[in-house]
Amino acid sequence: MTDQHVDPERVQFDAFKALPRDTVIHMLNLVRFRDKAAYADDHPLAGQGLTGAEAYRHYGADSAPVFRRVGGHIVWTGTMEAMVIGPATERWDAVFIAEYPNSGAFLEMVTDPVYRAAVVHRQAAVATSRLIRCAPKTSRSETGFG
Repeated sequence: MTDQHVDPERVQFDAFKALPRDTVIHMLNLVRFRDKAAYADDHPLAGQGLTGAEAYRHYGADSAPVFRRVGGHIVWTGTMEAMVIGPATERWDAVFIAEYPNSGAFLEMVTDPVYRAAVVHRQAAVATSRLIRCAPKTSRSETGFG
């Protein structure tokens, strides 16, 4: 796959910011790791032979305090087993949903200096990803599935 979706593009981020900011949001994360982490040559972990998954664990560890401070938490995590509908070649190594009390909390997190330093690990770890903002439903009747 040649499409690399690691960081948001400006137009996508502007669309995110234009949505309501005062409601709980869920962020669906789909992540495929690089086989080998790709740190800049001057990074302390460059040349350590880390996998993408190992670099992503550094990202998680370093960003977790900021994530928790803004009120974020993981509401669901799972392991992809099979593509039932979609490209047969598409696979995801990490699949999870993060909840934030509102989009302002997410924006606070991504602009925090500690978080921004942690993003270096994510950029080294990720081959491609999808980050999809969702509005959680509060009842089954809202989903149309009962």
